[in-house]
Amino acid sequence: MSPTPTFVIIADDHQVVREGLATILGAVDGVHVAGMAADGAQAVDLAVEHKADVVLMDLHMPGTDGVEATRRLKTERPATAVVVLTTYTDDDSILAALEAGATGYLTKNASAADIHRAIKAAVSGHTMLDPLAAARLIHASRRNDPGHPGEDAPLPDGLTEREGQVLSLIAQGLSNAEIAARLYLSRSTVKSHINHILTKTGSRDRPQAIVYAHRHGIHTEEDSAQRNT
Repeated sequence: MSPTPTFVIIADDHQVVREGLATILGAVDGVHVAGMAADGAQAVDLAVEHKADVVLMDLHMPGTDGVEATRRLKTERPATAVVVLTTYTDDDSILAALEAGATGYLTKNASAADIHRAIKAAVSGHTMLDPLAAARLIHASRRNDPGHPGEDAPLPDGLTEREGQVLSLIAQGLSNAEIAARLYLSRSTVKSHINHILTKTGSRDRPQAIVYAHRHGIHTEEDSAQRNT
């Protein structure tokens, strides 16, 4: 028996982009393009109609933009994950999308393999950030909070040093397995740390935790070293 396909809605106001993405995803095993939308409102309607697993969402569209559409989806169909695919990598766009509930953020120079990985991650409840987007968030948190936690200042909301390290890596878009390998921890230990982090920070999911990390300047010197290698 074949596995249940992942139903995807493509939302972009440019027809050539929609059709190009549909062609790319149509060649991916286990992915079914259930519909294509020219704006955010249509994306929400199609996601609800087809009980979509993922919406591949452009941000800046006429009428209902991608951020508002993502926010509406989190209310009308929380089971549908949103992966942003956009040309914009400014701090405001990234944070707005994550705050609205997006679980992935890619730029339009992403490869077909990147898009497929982001869709798989979203279906699994994980976050995948474009490296440039993750680097922008780290840079912005340093700029906004030069006296960031992680040096002498205590971490906010009772976070332990290890939880701060885990949260920093979440903010880079690393998976549980990648965090476990980076910190030499078991996956179950990482999962436990993440549960504590979500509780202490009042975050409902990983994207919310990423926003929290940005706002509180939670990162390590290793973050920038890793991104510059």
